[in-house]
Amino acid sequence: MTIQLHCFGESGNAYKAALSLQLSGLDWEPVFVDFFKGQTRSAEYKSDLNIMGEAPVMIDGDYKLTQSGAIQDYVGEKSGKLGGSTPAERREILRWVLWDNHKLSSNAGLTRFLMNFLPPDKQPKEVIGFMQGRLKAAYQTLDAALEGRDWLVGDSITNADISCCGYLYYPEPFGFDRTEYPNINAWMDRIATQPGWKAPYDLMPGSPADRA
Repeated sequence: MTIQLHCFGESGNAYKAALSLQLSGLDWEPVFVDFFKGQTRSAEYKSDLNIMGEAPVMIDGDYKLTQSGAIQDYVGEKSGKLGGSTPAERREILRWVLWDNHKLSSNAGLTRFLMNFLPPDKQPKEVIGFMQGRLKAAYQTLDAALEGRDWLVGDSITNADISCCGYLYYPEPFGFDRTEYPNINAWMDRIATQPGWKAPYDLMPGSPADRA
């Protein structure tokens, strides 16, 4: 049975789940969520798909799962890929996923939204500057962790890498210049050479161009 991922192209968290599915080799398909027209905030969406009012949502037969990190873990378990080969590796992947969710993706997602999806006169410049400072510290942590390594955990790509790269491939400016971080830059190149890899707007439906 084909796994469905309810998602939209602008969402970095949805991209993490979609990219894990894509690189796992599992049979899956995206289902468009019209976030910018309020679909995730509707009573129907919350009752039928996700009480949290968020995307992505994965449906595999009778099983439904939300939150990108949990979906990634499910994909790793079901496919036997991306999830580490030992208990220690699985815990290390979880450590990076939790770090990313707290330190990198949460800040990157909000900063990108404030800078690119709000009218210029509504953009809180001081908040954006503060967030970019927090992001710089996260980029430095990630770059240091990749020093002398191809991947964050083990000797092949895992969900740790996919989680941490989730927002970094987006073209909209939010204060990230990959060329300033040589280890991140090389790592992103390695990820992009994985069989089946696609950029966010090529992998999922929905992009700013559709709303222009």
